[in-house]
Parts: sequence; structure tokens; C-alpha cells
Amino acid sequence: MSDVAGSKTKLGAEAIREWVIVIGVALVIAFVVRGFVLQQFYISGPSMESTMFQNNRVLVNKLSYRLHDIQRGDVVVFDRVTTDGVVVQHDDLIKRVIGISGDTVSITNCIVSVNGREVDEPYLNDYDLAQENLEDRCRVPNMSSTIVEPGHLFVMGDNRPQSFDSRMFGTIEEDLVVGRAFVIIWPIGSFHWL
Repeated sequence: MSDVAGSKTKLGAEAIREWVIVIGVALVIAFVVRGFVLQQFYISGPSMESTMFQNNRVLVNKLSYRLHDIQRGDVVVFDRVTTDGVVVQHDDLIKRVIGISGDTVSITNCIVSVNGREVDEPYLNDYDLAQENLEDRCRVPNMSSTIVEPGHLFVMGDNRPQSFDSRMFGTIEEDLVVGRAFVIIWPIGSFHWL
């Protein structure tokens, strides 16, 4: 009888050990995937409407820009670092890349041009585009030519009247880009590729 109880205890301890190993491996894989491959981000502001809305969740590919360069039109998440001289604050922002290294970006009457060519922007909101007052349409109706320095990006939100972006804070360093947002995953009814 004691041999049966002993073998049951041994089998139980073995099963627990196996489960601990499986859970440990799964956690390591999850941390590696989140840290280096994919990460979910929560949209907390209106700056990318109507491409994505507050409370949407997007998946961001963190490997994308290790395999190829950032392209105009990509939707990226980046770390915006600010300081008041004492406290350094990090905010994850999501915007669309308008200009890449070496580009010249300008805005005339809400029309964005890159390297002297008008940018086709089908993602802009029809309601905003219909506004007669240019400031209501795009917040910054005119901006003189800005040359994007090497290693930098010019980014803007799709909801131009409500986006705080490169028009205000200037270009961002490419090194601050976390990755490329490529799909809205939540809520399920909003699922679509970006």
C-alpha cells in the first residue's frame, strides 16, 4: 500500500514540476514576444480619428524597422520624451509618418506637400475637410518648409484639428520609434489592417 501511495506522490510531484516548467517557458516566450516582436497599445486620445478611435487597441510590430526602413504613410508608435527641467516624462504617442530623413515638408491652406508634391491623404476625415475655416479644418493651415534632418521623422495625426504633432513639437528621432502599428484588434467590430 505504501508503494502505491509513494508512486502516486512521485507522479504528482512530477506533474507539478512539468506544469511549472511549461508555465515558466510560456512566460519567458510571452515576455520575449512583448519586448522584441509584438506589443498591444491602447489609443487614449482623438489625434488619429477616424483611422482609429479612443479605446481602440492596436498591435505594433517591433521588428518591422529592424528589417526595413520607415516609410512615409506608416502609422508608428514612438516615445515622446519631455522634461520640465526636473522630471523626465515618457509618453507613447501614435502618429502617421509624413516626412522621412531628407524630405522637405510644407503646408499651404491645409494642403501638405512633401518635396514639392501634394500628399494624397485618403485617411483624413471628410467632416474636417469640409470645414471652411482653415484652422477648424487642420489647426495649422500654413507652415513654411521644414527639412527633416537625418535620423528624424515628421509625424502628424490623421485628425489634424486635434492632433499635437510635429507641426508643434518638431521632428522626432527615428530611434524613439517603438514600432509600426499594423492592425486594430479591439473592439472586435473595429478590427482592420492599417
